[in-house]
Amino acid sequence: MAYSLGAASRRELAGVHPRLVEVVERAITYTDQDFTVHDGLRTEAEQRQLVARGASKTMNSRHMKQRDGFGHAVDLVPWINGRPRWEWKPIFQIAVAVKRAADELGVRLTWGGVWDRALAELPSDPKGVETAVNSYVTRRRGMGKTAFIDGPHFELAA
Repeated sequence: MAYSLGAASRRELAGVHPRLVEVVERAITYTDQDFTVHDGLRTEAEQRQLVARGASKTMNSRHMKQRDGFGHAVDLVPWINGRPRWEWKPIFQIAVAVKRAADELGVRLTWGGVWDRALAELPSDPKGVETAVNSYVTRRRGMGKTAFIDGPHFELAA
C-alpha cells in the first residue's frame, strides 16, 4: 500500500529544511508502515516543556531554528489504527524507508535510534536496524553511560 503525508504532517513540516522535507516526502512512499510527522520545527517554549517532561534531553535541539532559519529535525511516529503509536517494530520499518530515501537523495542523516553512526551506515532491513539499536545500547552501557534512544527522531547530520 502506498501512503502519503496528510495535512497535519505537512503543517509540521513547515519551517523544516527543504532537503529533510524531501526525504520525508519520499520515505512515506516507500514504507510499508504509515507514519505521521509528529514534530518538525519547535519553538524555544515547546522545547523547554519537552525537556522539563524528560521527553527531550537538550535545549540545543535540532528541531529549533538553526542558523539557516530552518529546523533540522523531524519525529516520524508510526500511525496505527488511526493514531500515533511509539512502537519499535514499525519504527524500524520507517527507519529503513528514511534511510533509502536519504541515500537516494544524497542527504546525510543521523537517527535517534543509533546516535553514534550515520543513518547511511546502518543496515537496509528492519531486523538489521533493530540489531544496530541493540548494539548501540550495549556500546553506551559498556562506556558506563545511558542510551537515550529516540526511534522517531531523524535529523540532518551536523
